[in-house]
Amino acid sequence: MQVLLTSCGGWYLPHTAKGFQNRNSLAGLWISNKNSTGVSFQKFRRCWPFHTVMKPFFHFLPQVWTEHAFYALFPLWKMWLKAQCWPTGVDVVHAVMGYASEPFDVAEKIGALKVIDCQNSHPTSYYGYWQRECDLWCPGEKVPIPQWMFARMNRELERADLVLCPSTFVRDTMVQNGIPPEKCFVTPFGVDTSIFKPRTSVPVVPRFVSVGTICVRKGHQYLFRAFELVKQKFPDAELICAGNYKSDFQREQKRWAGTFTHYPHLSHSDLAKLLQTCSAFVLASVEEGFARVIAEAAAAGLPIIGTHESGASTIISGGIEGFIVPSRHHEKLADAMIRIAADPELNRKMGDASYQKGAAQNTWQDYSDRLLGEYQKRLSR
Repeated sequence: MQVLLTSCGGWYLPHTAKGFQNRNSLAGLWISNKNSTGVSFQKFRRCWPFHTVMKPFFHFLPQVWTEHAFYALFPLWKMWLKAQCWPTGVDVVHAVMGYASEPFDVAEKIGALKVIDCQNSHPTSYYGYWQRECDLWCPGEKVPIPQWMFARMNRELERADLVLCPSTFVRDTMVQNGIPPEKCFVTPFGVDTSIFKPRTSVPVVPRFVSVGTICVRKGHQYLFRAFELVKQKFPDAELICAGNYKSDFQREQKRWAGTFTHYPHLSHSDLAKLLQTCSAFVLASVEEGFARVIAEAAAAGLPIIGTHESGASTIISGGIEGFIVPSRHHEKLADAMIRIAADPELNRKMGDASYQKGAAQNTWQDYSDRLLGEYQKRLSR
């Protein structure tokens, strides 16, 4: 079996490609980002036209300009993709949602299995949940993804033979929006356990960490209100947030400045060190596919406090590996944080269980092997 992986941007596909390559199942990895996982030169193709034009935006301009430029320059990606010569013997075409239309055109001609990799929920839910938070917390702000991209996503989901859902939340939104459940395959993203390793002790002073762009979609407006309540019980408690601000958080940003420790950028190695010093990982997202950092925090042996919409419920059972809390309810989020801070033994047990469930058998190779197993089943039908 040979699988061709493609997406504008890198996402998590380089990790998947390396796993496929290790099983001699990689037909190619076609992306616009660099080759970050050592995929062989013969299998890797980079969309240099798109990357070259986008590079100044990535390095020198605000995020909102970068997002608009990304979609404005999207035709460069499509032109490059259509000009590529396809390798022979491709059995599966695997593309990230929004970037599958052109690959699926070829897949249908050669009779390959069409797989769409969903980094977020169904486009109708994706837009709706996000825009609702913008309307509530930053009136006038619009979701930066253009409507034509959501329309592409919808068409691609209808064409796909297999819909990869990184979380039960994503699967639920697919079914709610008319995607047949038999088309969906739920499997959470893997983790690099050579970088992310378990902590050795539970911190004496409560230290909570949240990783991801600070924005209304990821629920920071609820996290900061929850931490305000936690501080009433534990005045020395610390909240650490890693990630840049998004424009939709501009009205909230001033209110919470100085109430938490902020790291705009962290390398994977620095993040791994940070996670080992924390009491628990918290993610209050109101819409997500499956935040990769959930698995990374599990690999660090941290209890996970998250919403169903963050993807956490895919690997976390409430009360065992952490707590699943309702989205948009900062009081219940605070209760979970306080409970973990107040009981070091519970914290340790949950952290150990989190590692076993989310990381011990969930490396990127494990993830890739799960996909290959499912592809083989679908092809044999």
